[in-house]
Amino acid sequence: MKKVKILLLGLLAMALSLPALANTENLDKITERGSLRVGMSTFVPWAMRSKQGELIGFEIDVAKRLAADSGWKVEFVPTAWDGIIPALLANKFDVIIGGMSITESRAKSVLFTTPYSHSGVQLAANKTLAEGFTEFADFNSRQVKISARRGASTVQVARETFPKAKILQFDDDAQAFQEVLNGNAHAVIASSPKPEQEVIKHQDLLFLPFTERLSKGNEAFAVRLGEEDKKAFFDKWIKDRSEDGWLSERYEYWFATLDWQSQVSQNQ
Repeated sequence: MKKVKILLLGLLAMALSLPALANTENLDKITERGSLRVGMSTFVPWAMRSKQGELIGFEIDVAKRLAADSGWKVEFVPTAWDGIIPALLANKFDVIIGGMSITESRAKSVLFTTPYSHSGVQLAANKTLAEGFTEFADFNSRQVKISARRGASTVQVARETFPKAKILQFDDDAQAFQEVLNGNAHAVIASSPKPEQEVIKHQDLLFLPFTERLSKGNEAFAVRLGEEDKKAFFDKWIKDRSEDGWLSERYEYWFATLDWQSQVSQNQ
């Protein structure tokens, strides 16, 4: 039976033009199960709930296409962002596909694939509280409150960029933005395009004080350290979908348009 599984994985690798791997133990487990378990956290437009309660978004498209191309089903495991790496290490799922930026500290705990998207971090500010704020120094004050999503890399960006400001942390982006909309914080820091899109939706309350993003990032899948077979397999898929334009087309749809907005539940 094991020989059959190895043969099936070998055929799959050939179909994707993946070089033969000396050890495919981790991929074997996914093939045996027949489904890819994906850890993710909901934040617009990476992953969110539709009005029908279904998961939609850029990451959802990516995970579904990856599974379909590989002959697997996909199982999403929604997880709080600040606990998503511990959950991966505890074998709650096979891979994190959740807009996770590659950082030096995270690379000590997980193995990253090659990047499959490139976003960044931006700041949206309250028009009343931050009136006249146009420089970084304006927000770098002990009187300034900046909200962010707990556990996200944006918290570190906020602390490094505005070390004197008070950083308020919330469980998700929606709560962080609501704090600014309610006038309880001067600004919110989040991954693009969320700040840009929220400014469009709330032009009477929010504005972008900076034209350039605070930082630029590379997002990748994350697997457990030592799972080189999974990394190689996912790297090849990312390469193929980058070369045929599918990843850029999906990124453009979710990040450069609001064509999908009518599908989304208001409780994001």
